[in-house]
Amino acid sequence: MNGREAFLGYFAISKAGHDKGKLYVVVGEEEKLAYLCDGRLHPLAKPKKKNLRHVQPVSRPAEPDLPGRLLKKETVSDEQIRYAIKQYCNRQPPKTI
Repeated sequence: MNGREAFLGYFAISKAGHDKGKLYVVVGEEEKLAYLCDGRLHPLAKPKKKNLRHVQPVSRPAEPDLPGRLLKKETVSDEQIRYAIKQYCNRQPPKTI
């Protein structure tokens, strides 16, 4: 896996912009851009382009087999992306103030 594909299929959190703090799945990368999908507002057919400096990768993939499927260009659905995001959000402990 080269540097450009390092976070393909992983969760990422937006660090800047009007969507700051929103959770996405990285579905593509270019030199300085990440393509992000949430399965709703930004489906796989029209992912959000975001500067890599404005994205914080999360240290685990959305699903164990998702990075491999994206690399092989296999079919991934918006429903699978939404389900993975929902599962991740449900597993996170509540934030304490």
